[in-house]
Amino acid sequence: MGCSGEAKREYGVQRVPAGFEKPGLRGAWDGAVWGGVESLEIACFRPESSGHRPRTRAKLLYDSGGIFGIFHVEDRYVRCVHSRYMDPVYKDSCVEFFVRPRADKGYFNFEFNCGGALLCSYITDPVRTPEGFREYVRLPEEDGKRVEIYHSMPSLVDPEIAGTVSWTLEFFIPFSLLEKYTGPAGEMPGARWSANFYKCGDDTSRPHWASWTPLDSLNFHLPHCFGILLFH
Repeated sequence: MGCSGEAKREYGVQRVPAGFEKPGLRGAWDGAVWGGVESLEIACFRPESSGHRPRTRAKLLYDSGGIFGIFHVEDRYVRCVHSRYMDPVYKDSCVEFFVRPRADKGYFNFEFNCGGALLCSYITDPVRTPEGFREYVRLPEEDGKRVEIYHSMPSLVDPEIAGTVSWTLEFFIPFSLLEKYTGPAGEMPGARWSANFYKCGDDTSRPHWASWTPLDSLNFHLPHCFGILLFH
C-alpha cells in the first residue's frame, strides 16, 4: 500500500503503567508490560520496493528516564552482515526510529539492523551531500552505547533466510542523551514530538522501504513527513 493523501498520523505514548516494572529489554512483545500497549503499523511501502511486504509493528512507552521502544517484524529474506557501530545497517534487514523532540531543533535517526547493530546521528539540515548531510553530527560511540538494545536474531545472518521468520528489536533511549543535543525536553505529559518509523532492507534479495507515515519520495530523511507523538 502507498498511504498517500492521508492526514498526519498521531501515536499516543503512554507512561510505563503504575505498578509495573519498566520493560526489561527481553523482546516480550506480548508480555506483562508491552502486551497492553497500542501498536502502530509501518505499512506505507514505497513503489520502488520489491513485492516483499513484511508486517512491521512498533510500540513506545516512556518513564522519567527515557523512551522505550519495541519492533516486531513478520519477515522473510532476512540478512544481517553489519555488526559494528555506525555500519550501514540499513542495507541489512533493518528497523528505524527517527525522532524530533523539539520543533526548533534537529532530529535523530536511530537505525537498528535485526542483529542489534546501531547507526545514529543528530541532523539539523538533511539536504544530502557527498559527505552525508549538509549539517549533522555522527553520535560518538560513547553516546551510542547509552542506547540499550535487545535483538532476537543473531548478530550475523548470512546466508539470507528466505523462509518465514519473526524477529524483535527492543531499545531504550535516555532523555539525557537527546537533551545533550537539543537542550531540555521539558515536561513530558502533554509534549508533542514528531517522528517516523521505518522498515527497510536495501541489500537483501527483496529490497523494500516502508514507513509509518507516507513519504514524498524514497528518502527517510524528510522531517516534514513525520507524524506526531503525543505523550500522556
